Amino acid sequence: MLSNGVQLRFRHHPVDLSPGMNNAVRLLLTVMWRSIGPLRDLAPIVIVIAFFQIVVLRQPFPNLGNVLVGLLCVYVGLALFIRGLESGLFPLGEALAEGFANRGSLTALLAFAFCLGFATTVAEPALIAVIDEAAEVAAEAGAIADSDQARSSYALELRLVVAGSVGAAIVLGVFRILKGWPIHFLIIGGYVLVTVLTTVAPDEIIGVAYDSGGVTTSTITVPLVTALGVGLASSIRGRNPMVDGFGLIALASLTPMICVLAYGMVIQWLNF
Repeated sequence: MLSNGVQLRFRHHPVDLSPGMNNAVRLLLTVMWRSIGPLRDLAPIVIVIAFFQIVVLRQPFPNLGNVLVGLLCVYVGLALFIRGLESGLFPLGEALAEGFANRGSLTALLAFAFCLGFATTVAEPALIAVIDEAAEVAAEAGAIADSDQARSSYALELRLVVAGSVGAAIVLGVFRILKGWPIHFLIIGGYVLVTVLTTVAPDEIIGVAYDSGGVTTSTITVPLVTALGVGLASSIRGRNPMVDGFGLIALASLTPMICVLAYGMVIQWLNF
């Protein structure tokens, strides 16, 4: 046995491991253990697709090799993404919330909340996809001019409206945490307003508005906003992270619907 090593017994023979080797084994075991989570998350999707493809449709998988490679890429990407959230975004969001809370500047905190909501939403890939498709359909339907400039302008306006609404939602959510307001009053009131606006908004914008509320809470927005809410609630005396720390995502889904419906009404009114 080495003086600075670790002794193991394998089949009655002692095996010496240096500290570096021991750390490498621990790292390998940690990676293997963490890889189980993404595999468990993907398993139901794979099982459902395989069942309907093989049992119900009774057809072989087209390009099985490409499908397997794609599944492997999805698995690796999901594992790295989850690891990145755990080691990077969640601690960063909580640390920023705690730092602003300790600083005691309400203006700085609310400005940060708005910028965080706006920046994460304007870069959201799902939102960009939905808005671009909405611009294409609007051009084909004659709602806007059938030109690249008109489609680009329409998509940019919608994107900024949604991003600004999410920023406002995060500000409202942070203010709710600071004041201790019950979240259900805000959610119920918001959906009542959505229902009222739906009855008077142009039919062409209703579906886009409802979809924009869903796509704003995706891979970029959710981790940082959730970490902000939990970190802020943990830093304020008298606030419960489980009760007060969550709910920002619900507001971030609700306000885009309201703002996009209002945007459609304004555009309709200007065109008259």
